[in-house]
Amino acid sequence: MHNFKELKVWQISRKLVKEVYEITSTFPATEKYGLISQIRRCTVSIPTNIAEGAGRNTDKDFSHFLNISLGSAYELETLLILSLDVNFISLEQLERLTTKISEIQKMTFGLIKTLRQESYV
Repeated sequence: MHNFKELKVWQISRKLVKEVYEITSTFPATEKYGLISQIRRCTVSIPTNIAEGAGRNTDKDFSHFLNISLGSAYELETLLILSLDVNFISLEQLERLTTKISEIQKMTFGLIKTLRQESYV
């Protein structure tokens, strides 16, 4: 079992949630059940799946939840690109967010790799 609060990837993804909520609060109200909802759900999924996986008994289970978190990060990146396409966010906002998402993706890949190596030792 791992302490998720000590994981840097969880800490960074938690901050990303706040930033995404702030940005999506400027979206048109008509998107409340569309892009806003989808973006917020997949953003929240990133740190929550890290935390859920960290609470599991095996590294294999933890790795599974990290993969779900990783998928949510890629989903978020796609939804933000779509938000740019429909002029809900600026290119600068997209670039700032995708830089953070990329960092989360790399850290998650690294953690998965470490867990796999430890399970073979």
